[in-house]
Amino acid sequence: MKTRPRLVVISGPVGSGKSTLARRLVSRYGAFDIRTQDLMRAHAVAYDKELPLERRALQEYGEQLDIDTGGGWVAEGVAKLLDQRDEPIDGHGLIVVDSVRAHHQVERLREAYGARVTHIHLNAPESVLGERYAERGDASGLVELDSYTEVAQNKTESAVGQLESEADITIDTQRNLPGDVETRAAAALGLYASRTDKLVDVLIGAQYGSEGKGNIAFYLAPEYDVLVRVGGPNAGHKVPLPTPYTHRLLPSGSRANLAACIVIGPGATLSLEVLMREIAESGVEVDRLSIDPQCMIIENADLDAEAQLVGKIGSTGKGGGAAAARRIMGRHYDEASETPVRLARDVQELVPYVRPTGEILDDAFARGHRVLLEGTQGTGLSLYHGSYPHVTSRDTTTAGTLAEAGIGIHRVRRVIIVARTYPIRVKNPDEGTSGPMSQELSWEEIARRSGIPEEELVKQEKGSVSNNQRRVAEFDWQMLRRASEINGATDVALTFTDYLDIGNRDARRYEQLSPKTIDFIEEVERVAGVPVSLLGTRFDIRSVIDRRQW
Repeated sequence: MKTRPRLVVISGPVGSGKSTLARRLVSRYGAFDIRTQDLMRAHAVAYDKELPLERRALQEYGEQLDIDTGGGWVAEGVAKLLDQRDEPIDGHGLIVVDSVRAHHQVERLREAYGARVTHIHLNAPESVLGERYAERGDASGLVELDSYTEVAQNKTESAVGQLESEADITIDTQRNLPGDVETRAAAALGLYASRTDKLVDVLIGAQYGSEGKGNIAFYLAPEYDVLVRVGGPNAGHKVPLPTPYTHRLLPSGSRANLAACIVIGPGATLSLEVLMREIAESGVEVDRLSIDPQCMIIENADLDAEAQLVGKIGSTGKGGGAAAARRIMGRHYDEASETPVRLARDVQELVPYVRPTGEILDDAFARGHRVLLEGTQGTGLSLYHGSYPHVTSRDTTTAGTLAEAGIGIHRVRRVIIVARTYPIRVKNPDEGTSGPMSQELSWEEIARRSGIPEEELVKQEKGSVSNNQRRVAEFDWQMLRRASEINGATDVALTFTDYLDIGNRDARRYEQLSPKTIDFIEEVERVAGVPVSLLGTRFDIRSVIDRRQW
């Protein structure tokens, strides 16, 4: 069954920007462009008539067609092309008719397609039209007349301004840039999503990172059309593939939902080496991944600048913080600088992937597509809300993550904060500390409480990126309450429930968890003020108990 088309009928004098608007609607929204010039040529060929590629000849032929068909030749030509088209109409089902020049042409189209016709009229002062016409040269592919004045002497052309009064929307292209014209046209066509459509779910770490966000994101990913990640290569999210894999820049659901678009937002910092390797290892096709042109590139100088932080505050030393600082100071860029700021748009290897995140998300929202935004690290590592200076170089909360992705708060449906039963911080390999934790414990004690062998805990509790041994502590109830409040949590995903009781690894349903685990979950719900909707029992593809009501 063919899609019922929506016709965008563009009118206006020569030089008003009709073809520019048509091209932008084709490029941005996948519209199918029908040029009335082509309809004229097809008509001439059908009747064995010669139609020179000249402005004057086209004007005269169009006028004769209007007389012969009562202006119906445009509607007839459009109908014929659509009947011949086997492929479905892409995007929003838009057919752009570029352009109409007379009242009866529009009327015949409205008679054929009714309310599915939107008539957009473009105009500009005659002096501006004259300047544009003089500058176009042979760009139109036609033999042009000597001046705009000569063009306007044509009877139909001189009357085209009268279409303004009957158009659905009129735009003065002298006072609007091409992007403004496109935006106003798209709004008139209803191509933007309603601002009441809440289509984004956000996944945020509630503690110091390593809460198991990768496992939860991997589980949820099949429900979404778009997967978005920000942050940098200092955050590793391990996912339960047959051979476990750690994502450092791509969304954790990239291989759990091969149909989803994947996006790296403008606030991300990128290691080219890590990114290109991850793209290759994950088998990501060029047309599936979009990297915002504003993403910051980490350079070797950034790695050198962070080397001292590894021992001082337990940093992973992957250069994200130094790159972020250069991005700020790079606004005062001096040509003599040894390390100029490079964004994704400046890197040749990334050119095939570079697409503005805003456009990708606008299209997704307009289609009602669901978006999963994956935060990195944890609330306790936020530059602003963590225990400074033992923090990361960015704000890791919901607000910061939304800002880095370029998503407005009005789009958010759910905020899932991920908390593990015993929070961890990476152990500093040197004498310094990686930051405070409430009531630090030993892995020996966790082994005694849970029944998990200590050697197993010590082996698996190493940083995904640093590979350093992790420190562990009692569950921090004050942190949970603060994380729930500051992130606007609607749900908690509680992970590592097997650390409460090894028997939880065998649980497939909520009631199969140990009684002390169920008591713990109920307390988490009281303190966080929101339900524990997802439970992680172990690291496995079937490790999540789903209690969601959404």
